[in-house]
Amino acid sequence: MFLKKKVTVIFALFFCLLAQSQTALVSGVEFIGNKRTKSTALKKVIHTKVNGKFDKQQIELDKKRLIRLPAIANVDYKIEKGTAGYNVFFTVEENFTLIPGANVYTTDEDEFAFRLSLFEFNLFGQNITAGGWYQRDIYDSFGASFKAPFLFSNKLGLALNYSNLTTQEPVFLDNGTAQYKYNNTSYEVLGLYQFNFFNRIELGVNFFNEDYLFKSKEGVGELPDDVPTDFNVDKLLYKLVYEYNDLAFHFYFVSGFKSLLNFQYVRSSDGVLPSFIIGWNDFTYYKRIRENGNWATRLRMGLATNSDSPFAPFAVDNNINVRGVGNTIDRGTGVIVLNTEYRHTLYEKKSFVLQSNVFLDAGSWRNPQGDFSDFTDSDNFRIYPGAGIRFIHKKIFNAIFRIDYGYGISKDATSGFVFGIGQYF
Repeated sequence: MFLKKKVTVIFALFFCLLAQSQTALVSGVEFIGNKRTKSTALKKVIHTKVNGKFDKQQIELDKKRLIRLPAIANVDYKIEKGTAGYNVFFTVEENFTLIPGANVYTTDEDEFAFRLSLFEFNLFGQNITAGGWYQRDIYDSFGASFKAPFLFSNKLGLALNYSNLTTQEPVFLDNGTAQYKYNNTSYEVLGLYQFNFFNRIELGVNFFNEDYLFKSKEGVGELPDDVPTDFNVDKLLYKLVYEYNDLAFHFYFVSGFKSLLNFQYVRSSDGVLPSFIIGWNDFTYYKRIRENGNWATRLRMGLATNSDSPFAPFAVDNNINVRGVGNTIDRGTGVIVLNTEYRHTLYEKKSFVLQSNVFLDAGSWRNPQGDFSDFTDSDNFRIYPGAGIRFIHKKIFNAIFRIDYGYGISKDATSGFVFGIGQYF
């Protein structure tokens, strides 16, 4: 009888504890250390809510959500049990988020070129990104952007983009290379939606005008009859971006996996030019190597409508995919590119970091109206090992100045320096 009562008491205590754990609530959420970012804006981002169910795993995810914000450099938290439930305290370290940018480079015409920008990544302390840029690259270009991922809720937001980009673009022909003055004026509206911590989408439309104006030609013969000297058309682009993101950040160190799919359907307003589809997926993987190392890898795979056009959408370019290859040296309707590099911290003092890297960039392209065997054609391979250096400020968002030197070892390879702001990928 005594044993039976003892077992009954144990079961009663167990179910009481179980009931308490199931009904444990969050009685308070507070933020410490945020000076520019509004606490109301941070509470809007997290999923842990006052009077909601206490969930330690959810709090850990909220920590990662906060670290992903441009305004936040790092986050820690502590939990205190009160009489009415649990109090959660997030201690945040903020980034400086009003970021000027300057890129300086030379073009194929040996013209001095530059891009200046100014972006605020935490407008009004509400985790809103807004800003603009100006570029001088033979011609003048400018643009502006607005992005509020939590404008309507912690899942739903909005992005607006305007761009007036004018560049000199090479078009590769069988009998030489033609140079065009290219202008693209675009207006874009995107809806942003986060399904959960790992998955989000962007869905919207882009109204744009493309204008190609022939300037000069290198090589023998005249322009083919099917290649226009002046080409102007209005187009409508439907855009879908899907992201799976399982990255974890510790200041400038990154670990985890991310997949980013970009799919676009484009049609012209005149109804004469055929519609086309373009899509690509970036798979990125990062791994922390001991205390000072970071291995980073990106695989890009993309295909577009395989039309026989000199204006193919995928470019082989220094600033996009292969460091050292040159400014837009070729185009294709399909792409496979692998970028992999090892980053190592050489020196770190308070907020300043000096980082080195060694890398390998390799890729292949499908020629316009070619077939999949083009990817294995040695004429389409580009292989560029190289090394670089990074100057990093830990408390300024994306304040990474990079210099890379790529050395080509494939057919007719070039070599050269590539400068930029932010990691290459």
